[in-house]
Amino acid sequence: MENLDELSGLLLPDWVIATGLPLLSMLLMWMVSQLLLRHLGRIAGRTSFFFDSLMVSALRLPLGVLILALNLIFMERLLRYYEMAPEMLGPAIDNGARILLILALVILFDGIAKGCIDHYSRTLPVLRNSRGITMILTRALVLGIGVLILLGTLGISITPLIASLGITSLAVALALQPTLENFFSGVQILIDKPIQVGDYIELESGEQGFVEKIGWRSTWIKMLPNNTVIMPNSRISASKLINYDYPQKELSVLVEVGVHYDSDLEHVEQVTTEVARQVLHDSEYGVSEFGTFMVYHSFDSSSINFTVILRGHQFTDSFQLKHLFIKALHARYREEGICIPYPIRALNTAQEGAVFGAVDS
Repeated sequence: MENLDELSGLLLPDWVIATGLPLLSMLLMWMVSQLLLRHLGRIAGRTSFFFDSLMVSALRLPLGVLILALNLIFMERLLRYYEMAPEMLGPAIDNGARILLILALVILFDGIAKGCIDHYSRTLPVLRNSRGITMILTRALVLGIGVLILLGTLGISITPLIASLGITSLAVALALQPTLENFFSGVQILIDKPIQVGDYIELESGEQGFVEKIGWRSTWIKMLPNNTVIMPNSRISASKLINYDYPQKELSVLVEVGVHYDSDLEHVEQVTTEVARQVLHDSEYGVSEFGTFMVYHSFDSSSINFTVILRGHQFTDSFQLKHLFIKALHARYREEGICIPYPIRALNTAQEGAVFGAVDS
């Protein structure tokens, strides 16, 4: 305090000293903090760890708020020393400093949470698909806890507030039941992972397409005609669907064929499997190492039917595989003299008692 008396002896007004010193202190502390953070940032940039760089980045704004709070307290002490502080100024500055300190902590934890979600969403599929929902929930949780701590610090009882929030939350939940149902269904989809972004799926209602986005309310499915189906998450969660990319993208492609009853079935099988293997080997859509085969399964009204099993890299390859295989098989059957019969209908005229004769004119 002797130094303050010396400053007063230099004919500086007391109010200039009481306000100027905190401002000068705040400027110096801010400059030192920026230099320190810059130095720490360079050190963190040379390491392979992620968290040290995140801490340096997250500390910038909270450190500035902390410096402001400390210099507010410093200014209040100077005003009290010079007996210039109004009676209500001390409690007001103390409360303001507490608010700033809590705000600094909330900003710090919010920055850490946001940085962690951004970082791990690039490596974890479950977090990448749920980044938006996770970010909203985490930041809301940090902000809510910060508000409750702030109210408790200011001497406001939070017990009635929590009770009121419970009743209000119940009323809001009842009013927003469809929205909340879609929200929690989206969370369930992201945790259980029956589908993920990029999967090709078929809905119970018949629509097929790629999962483009799983939002907090709805799931967006881009169909092959380049239009988009937007389904509420509750419908996705409650309905049956086919995920063609689970457990792997490769899938069997089934082609139904029928040949004439007079055909040599051994020869048909040999020719058909040769064509199927050749198509898989030559086509970019087929899995060349797959051991394709065929099975006879039924005597139809005009043909013996069988199924040829091919293998594609993904569901959309099945269209091209069928196209190429049918063309190649038709050409080979024509060369080998294998007949694919037309449908035949037999009329039993004797049983029906039909009489054929000339019609009188």
